Amino acid sequence: MVKTVFGSSHVPLSPAVRAGDFVYISGQVPVKNGKVVEGDVSIQTKVVMENVAAALKLADCELSDVIKTFVILTDKNDFSAFNAVYATFFPNQPPARTTAEAGLMVDITVEIEAIAYKPV
Repeated sequence: MVKTVFGSSHVPLSPAVRAGDFVYISGQVPVKNGKVVEGDVSIQTKVVMENVAAALKLADCELSDVIKTFVILTDKNDFSAFNAVYATFFPNQPPARTTAEAGLMVDITVEIEAIAYKPV
């Protein structure tokens, strides 16, 4: 199996990596133009999902190819607001998902990683 890396980052990670028919998207955070987007979890979730979609596009995938996501929230009380925005990006047949609460290293409310399946 060949591993193909897509994109680059200022930190030691690849935004997207294809391994066979699977594409792995590194955890995306609410950053635009190199700066953290200010706002509550709803605003930050929208930006994160846009970043997930952009990382998928690097590997010729789209959100409909996502089969699993892993979500980290900094506050469990943000779950409902997060979920409302997240649902708009997966209106039909949403992927499997795990959501956890944890402190993140930067001042953000949400981080999302994804796994897509798209045969080559």
